[in-house]
Amino acid sequence: MDKQAYRVVTSDVNEMNEKIHRHRRRILILTVLVVILLFGTVGGTYTYFQTRYYTEYEVLESMEREDSSGTQFAVFQGNIIKYSKDGATCISTDNHMIWNQTYELQSPVVDTCGDYAVIADKKGENIYIMDMQGSCGEIKTTMPIQRVQVANQGMVAILMEQNGTGYIHLYDRKGTFLAGGEVHTENSGYPLDIAISNDGKKMAVSLLDVNEGNVKTTIIFYDFTSTGQKEIDNIVGRFSYADMVFPQVEFLTNDSMVAFGSGGAEIFEDRETPQVGNKISIEREIRSIFYNDMYLGFVYANENKEAPYMMQVFDLEGKEVFAKDFNVEYQEIGFLENGEVCVRGESEGAIFTLRGREKFHGNFQKNIKKVLSAGGIRNYIFLGEGETQRVRLK
Repeated sequence: MDKQAYRVVTSDVNEMNEKIHRHRRRILILTVLVVILLFGTVGGTYTYFQTRYYTEYEVLESMEREDSSGTQFAVFQGNIIKYSKDGATCISTDNHMIWNQTYELQSPVVDTCGDYAVIADKKGENIYIMDMQGSCGEIKTTMPIQRVQVANQGMVAILMEQNGTGYIHLYDRKGTFLAGGEVHTENSGYPLDIAISNDGKKMAVSLLDVNEGNVKTTIIFYDFTSTGQKEIDNIVGRFSYADMVFPQVEFLTNDSMVAFGSGGAEIFEDRETPQVGNKISIEREIRSIFYNDMYLGFVYANENKEAPYMMQVFDLEGKEVFAKDFNVEYQEIGFLENGEVCVRGESEGAIFTLRGREKFHGNFQKNIKKVLSAGGIRNYIFLGEGETQRVRLK
């Protein structure tokens, strides 16, 4: 039998490795190109929808609601509180009831922070403290309520006034009295407003003093932590301004407080002790203010009949973010949850990005009472009369 011949083949290892490296490089380059193409497509699509100007919208879903006469709306934990003189109801954005609270209030106002909301009777004497489960507690004051704010752990601060004397009271989330004091006009001035920080550890009070024709506003800071306990009456800061009035004060964060006045705004930083951080000076007459935890907005009247209003937005460093003319006869202006600015009339509205670009301007199909962002670039929730609409701009 013939012997089978065998031949040994010697491979070039270096050549084989080079072929493997070239193959891997081709795969890597191809993968990178695919990723770049994918990101380019996604980025281009995002930029297209972000920079597109919309004049219409389509209703994706419509849900009927039963509202009382004069119903108003507030956003609470991504849900909606609808309230009137007869009671309040918390509903989800798809119209499912979370809780219901009955009452009789002549002038109901709502404030929310974190997990808590308060419903108070302005110039009345009743306050209801709510969380996502419903009522936590109630407060019955003995003097007319001027201002009420709630912190994210449920602490409630109330400013009251009677016979020319101001009273500031603090309560816990169950409505239990914690502390309080008087603000005598002849000593400190008339209290215009109060603000409590989100964590409930700090409070600011704006006081107006008119003496022999001279006007002065004093802003007092209180600290309820160990820092303030070392000071008389927990007062850790006092700032006075001659010939200026600050009718509204607001904590935007735990450490940032803004005093709004006719000449602009004072921005205070309060990490250890309160200090004036930045100032926004405005020489025009302010028609409206709006704000969130990062930006301050002001609206003025324009002489331009085609655009009778102008908005100007600043950051907390006092730098202008954008200024824009607009022509909506608005009933409400404010920041949406996604950071955009919504200008709303009952039958017409506009939405602006933080670059000052008008994203949407159009007429509503029905009278709208509130606008919420709903995730995505084009999705919103419109609260109309007796109806909740999920819409998409088109």
